[in-house]
Amino acid sequence: MDPDAVSKAFVDYYYSTFDTNRTGLASVYQESSVLTFEGQKYQGTQSIADKLTGLPFQQCKHHINTVDCQPSGAVGGMLVFVSGNLNLPGEQHPLKFSQLLLFEGAD
Repeated sequence: MDPDAVSKAFVDYYYSTFDTNRTGLASVYQESSVLTFEGQKYQGTQSIADKLTGLPFQQCKHHINTVDCQPSGAVGGMLVFVSGNLNLPGEQHPLKFSQLLLFEGAD
C-alpha cells in the first residue's frame, strides 16, 4: 500500500465529507482520538463530532494545496500534514488552514 496514495484518498474523503456532511466525520474518529482546535482539546468521537458540527458556519469549501505524508511510530503509522484554503459563504477572501493528522499503525 502506497502511504501517499492512502493519505491523499483519506484527505479527499475527509474534506469532501466536512464540506457536505460534517456529522459523517464521526466515523473516522475513535474514543482515543483527540482534536485540538484553537487551543481547546476535544477527546472521543462524540466530543469531536459536537465540535465540528457546532462550528459557526453551515457551508464551506476546502481547497487543498498540499498533502505531505511521513511514516510515523508503529508499522503502518502515518503523519499527514494538510494545508489549503477554506471558502465560507459571504466571505470575499479565503481563510488559510492547516491540519496535522496522525494515523496509528499496528504494533
